[in-house]
Amino acid sequence: MRSFQKRLSEFEKRGVHLAAISVDPVERTASHCRKMGYTFTFLSDSDAAVIKRYDVLHRGAGPKSADIARPAEFYVDAGGTVRWVNLTENIAVRARPGQALSAIDTAK
Repeated sequence: MRSFQKRLSEFEKRGVHLAAISVDPVERTASHCRKMGYTFTFLSDSDAAVIKRYDVLHRGAGPKSADIARPAEFYVDAGGTVRWVNLTENIAVRARPGQALSAIDTAK
């Protein structure tokens, strides 16, 4: 996510607003964002309602077998249509900002 923060202005130039979603409680999410210097929207989905809706819940994969979100990136247009998805089972493998920007440019 740090790489997305570093290239935030490129997303903003395209009219794209970044948002991250975590199952962590609001307080933990806010603390993490302050510590990491994230300035984009970071939401807490502690009951995993949105995470389940996008079918990215990874049951029992977190600390103490807690449910967490699978690594995933989505480009959702202003009308709410999902235009691009990057899913992985490996927490260490995620889309890079250039990949996402390219997908956004192609979808527009």
